[in-house]
Amino acid sequence: MPSPPALASVLDEASLQRLHELDPQGVNRVVERVLRAFETSLTRLLPQAAQAQADGDHEALRHVVHTLKSSSASVGALELSRCCSEIENRLRLAQTDDLAGRLKCLALEGGRVLAAVRALLPD
Repeated sequence: MPSPPALASVLDEASLQRLHELDPQGVNRVVERVLRAFETSLTRLLPQAAQAQADGDHEALRHVVHTLKSSSASVGALELSRCCSEIENRLRLAQTDDLAGRLKCLALEGGRVLAAVRALLPD
């Protein structure tokens, strides 16, 4: 299930291939179901991250990025996962300098990932 070249920089092909191997014939639509679940999660969690930051609720923000970190990696959104991991680690250490800048990066990468995931989903 090769993805268009434009998506290659956003979603890791090897990660997508591992998902495809769970249902090689596509009978159970595993890839589609995983991507749809991730799309739903991402559209819910990105605004939650922004709201937690606006509220100054670092614990809620840490929970959001922790949740996004592993699900992003599982669908091949490795840069988004890395960004989440960095924010989570900094929050755990109470290093909140430039948190707004890091969250802007999270939102931008999240938008790129969302577009890439939607491009892979059937209408």
